[in-house]
Amino acid sequence: MKKLYYILLAFSLIIFGANDLLSKERLKSKGEIPILAWYGVPADQTTVKRYRELRESGITWNLTVFPDAEAMAKALKIARKTGIKMIVACPELKTNTETTVKRFMRDPNVGAWMLRDEPCRTDFPELSEWAKKIRDVDDFNFCYLNLFPNYANEQQLGNKTYQEHVDQFVADVPVQVISFDHYPVIGDTLRAGWYDNLEIISEAARKAGKPFWAFALAVAHGPYPIATIPQLRLQVYSDLAYGAQGIQYFTYWTPVDTTWKFNHGPITADGKRTEVYDRIKLVNGEIKSLSPVFLGAKVISVAHTGKNLPTGTKPLTSLPQSIKSLETEGTGAIVSHLQNGSKSYLVVVNRDFKRPMKLKISCDPKVRRVMKDGTLVPASTYIETLEVEAGDVFILELSL
Repeated sequence: MKKLYYILLAFSLIIFGANDLLSKERLKSKGEIPILAWYGVPADQTTVKRYRELRESGITWNLTVFPDAEAMAKALKIARKTGIKMIVACPELKTNTETTVKRFMRDPNVGAWMLRDEPCRTDFPELSEWAKKIRDVDDFNFCYLNLFPNYANEQQLGNKTYQEHVDQFVADVPVQVISFDHYPVIGDTLRAGWYDNLEIISEAARKAGKPFWAFALAVAHGPYPIATIPQLRLQVYSDLAYGAQGIQYFTYWTPVDTTWKFNHGPITADGKRTEVYDRIKLVNGEIKSLSPVFLGAKVISVAHTGKNLPTGTKPLTSLPQSIKSLETEGTGAIVSHLQNGSKSYLVVVNRDFKRPMKLKISCDPKVRRVMKDGTLVPASTYIETLEVEAGDVFILELSL
C-alpha cells in the first residue's frame, strides 16, 4: 500500500506541476530579435557542426567576409541546414554587383548585403551608388553598412561633429537599416558618451522611419575586458530600451591581431569555446524570450534616473498613467516606455554593471511583471522595493 501511495503522490505532483506551468500566461511570440555574429564562423570552418554551434549560442545571423562567391554559396547551403541568416559579403558583390545579387537574392537564408564598415564622409557618394545598384535588383533584403561610434575623431568621420556625420549619412546613403558600433565598457568603467550615442542614433532612425541595430562587445582586446554577464546585459538591454531592432556581437570568432591582441571571444582563434560562449548563450536566451516586448516596439519616451545623468540624456520627469511612482538608488537607471501593437511596456535598466540597484515602484493592480522567460505575473505579487541585478532589466506590462 505504501508503494502505491507514493506512486499516486508522485503522479499527482507531476500533474499539478504541469498544470501550474500551463496556467502561466506567457508573452505571445511574433518572431525573434535578430542576433548577429560579427566576424562569425570563418570561411575555412564552413561546416554544419560549426553553424549548429553558432545557432545553439542563440545567434541567428552570421557575418563573415568570404574570399569569393563560391565560398559564399557553400556557406549559404550550410546556413539552410542550420537556420542561420547570412549577410552576403564577398568581392563579387562589389566587382560584379548585379550578377551577384541576382545569384543570391532568392536564397531564403540571405538577409542583407554587406557594403562596408565605418565609412568616412568621403565614402558616402560611392556607397550611395552601390546601395542604389543593389536595390535596383533586390529591394527586399537590406543593404548593410555599419557606422563609427561617437568617439571616432574628425579625421575618421570626415565631419566636424558626430551629429553632422550621422545626419549626412542618413540623407546621402539609402540603406534600409541604420547600424552603429560603440563599445562602452573600458576596464571597470563606462564611456561617458555611450548613451549620447544611443540618443543620436535612435533619434536619427526615428526621423528617417528606419530601424537601427546596435552592438555588444564579446571579445576582449586592448583596454576592453573579458565580457561578463552584467556587462553583456547592460549593453543589450540599453540598446533594446532605446528601440534597437537587432543586436550584434563583436566578435564571435576571436580574430588574430598583434596590435589589439584579441582574446576570449566566444570561440577562440583555434576553434575552442570560452566562458563567453556560455555567457552570450544565456543572454541570447533572455533576448529570445523577451522579443515580444522589443521586436517592432516604438519608443514613446526614454529618460534616466540618478544624481549624475549620462551626457546627452534627459531626467525622468513623468511616468505612464498606470505607474504611480518610481525611485532608484545608486548609479541610476534607464526608464523606457515602449509601445508594441496594443501593448505598452515600462523597461528599467540598471546602468551599473558592478552592483545591484534598489528599485521602488508602485503601480496599478492590473500591471503585470514580465519575467525573463516571457511569463507574466501580477506586479502586486512582489514587494514594492526590489533589487535589479547589475546591468539587468526589469519590465512591466502596463494596464491599458
